Amino acid sequence: MPTPARVAALVAMVEAGQYVEAIEAFYAEDASMQENLGRTTVGRARLVENEQAALRRNTIVARKGTVALVDGDHTAIRWVFEMTDDTGATRVLDEIAWQRWDGDRIVEERFYYDPGQLR
Repeated sequence: MPTPARVAALVAMVEAGQYVEAIEAFYAEDASMQENLGRTTVGRARLVENEQAALRRNTIVARKGTVALVDGDHTAIRWVFEMTDDTGATRVLDEIAWQRWDGDRIVEERFYYDPGQLR
């Protein structure tokens, strides 16, 4: 079960733009991640690869003021990201991350958002 301080450290790292480092520091080796009802990606190494690919396609800035709720092994985090692609187009992604932790590592994460935000 994560402590509120551990979750706050994750939020601080993401808000500082350290996305890959956050995956390396907070996700279990066999962690899974899923976007809405899309395919599930399994394995911290693959999660890092996916994040690195997203960062090659976009400049991503996390807005400050993230809200995180902790209840036992589960957390809910509201993230708001501004993503700017190589044409200069900026989109805002407002999502909820539902996470299951095992000790101090995330083992399962699912993002919930309106896909229309990405158009």
